[in-house]
Amino acid sequence: MNFSISSGTLKFVIGWAAVFLFRLIPFRPPNFEPMLSVVMPFSKRYGILGSFLFGFLGIVFYDAVTSGWGSWTAVTAVCYGLLGIAAHLFFKHRDASVKNFLLFGIPATLVYDAVTMLIGPVFANQPLVAALVGQISFTLMHLLGTIVFSVLLSPALYRWVVQNERFELSFLRTTSVAAAEK
Repeated sequence: MNFSISSGTLKFVIGWAAVFLFRLIPFRPPNFEPMLSVVMPFSKRYGILGSFLFGFLGIVFYDAVTSGWGSWTAVTAVCYGLLGIAAHLFFKHRDASVKNFLLFGIPATLVYDAVTMLIGPVFANQPLVAALVGQISFTLMHLLGTIVFSVLLSPALYRWVVQNERFELSFLRTTSVAAAEK
């Protein structure tokens, strides 16, 4: 009996590596990062669970290697996981186009920043006014990153990684293997 089970594991690793490597660039502008712009193309293909896990685990792995885990990890990982689900639902019946990446990415960034802004006030007793004032420049840089990466990176990743069958890992079971197991 011949059958193949394909996996997006290698593609996820490529996507996570793209985010991870970019976020490690020294002296990059703060909050200018591609996470959402990488989640969006993957969400088009990998369903609700895959989309959640891509965003969630992307943050968990990054924090594990860089800053360590903290309350911020739980909040941002869950937020990116939920953005993955929202992206999947948004892209389910839409093209993976620059226009749609921007239509989803801009409001998603605003919602993400509004929620994650509360990390300081909730977990560190930061005054809400201080969080709001500090959030303005933070969100502007995050929006700029979302726009740049949604135009340049999201379509490229969708075309060259997500849709590329060469990056599918296949696990084959052939009749000779099945016969040897008997």
